[in-house]
Amino acid sequence: MFTDEVDSFLGYLSYEKSRSSNTINAYAHDVQTFIDFVEDINEGKESYGLSDITYLEIRAYLADLQRKGYSRRTIARRLAAVRAFFSFLFKKGIVSENPARGVKTPKEGRRIPPFLREDEVVSLLEFPSGDTPLELRDRAILETLYAAGLRVSELVGLNLDSIDLDTGFVRAYGKGSKERIVPIGAKAEEALVKYLEDGRPGLVSKGRESRALFLNCNGTRLSQRAVQIMVNKYIEKASINKKISPHALRHSFATHLLDHGADLRAVQELLGHSSVSTTQIYTHMTRKRLRVVYDKAHPRA
Repeated sequence: MFTDEVDSFLGYLSYEKSRSSNTINAYAHDVQTFIDFVEDINEGKESYGLSDITYLEIRAYLADLQRKGYSRRTIARRLAAVRAFFSFLFKKGIVSENPARGVKTPKEGRRIPPFLREDEVVSLLEFPSGDTPLELRDRAILETLYAAGLRVSELVGLNLDSIDLDTGFVRAYGKGSKERIVPIGAKAEEALVKYLEDGRPGLVSKGRESRALFLNCNGTRLSQRAVQIMVNKYIEKASINKKISPHALRHSFATHLLDHGADLRAVQELLGHSSVSTTQIYTHMTRKRLRVVYDKAHPRA
């Protein structure tokens, strides 16, 4: 049903919009899924064309996706495909109205990011405890991730001149190569000094100069994937029963600062968020904790 119209739409995406094959395949799947739904609910009717589809069918389609347990993100993506399809049909004069125009995209639920409790961070930072070059490097990485709230991409991008241990600051480049200066604490400074003096020299390859702060076994810049593997290893050693990524240390950094009374705007600046609304996701966690404290402590709670 509507095969010619769908093919024309996909051709338009390919030749006029220069969309990638992956994008075209995704649109093809999402539009066909909607058409299959329309066919099912109108089964038995003698004739049914694209012009007969109204916003009611589209809303029913979205409700069906919700009943089936699809995420808001997936539903929004499928609605975007239906919108693009009908926008194309309207421009080509195949339909006189665009029934998807007035249908709102479901709001994306804000997922609270995973983080570690303070005692879990302490347990994690107890590993590694050895003095080999790799263990000294790993300890410095874990301390720096938590102390500065860095993204992993920012961490592996650090160079030797990115840190100033005299003043206790690190210079990182975030999204869009935006620079920010972030303080680090005494524990991170101590771990970095130990790594630079006793760990990094053992990782530098002979005859090869590297500006990178954190090196792998070959003396080259450490990759994000290597950091992920390393964090997973120490999470397991610390017996922390959570599936987390290195990014969880950034989330923990923000959560713990707010827990201890840090100003939201200051945390926003430390994280390098362009909007405070992005930082506000962490207040959901701190408010929940405040509620627990209040209920336990207030005599009339």
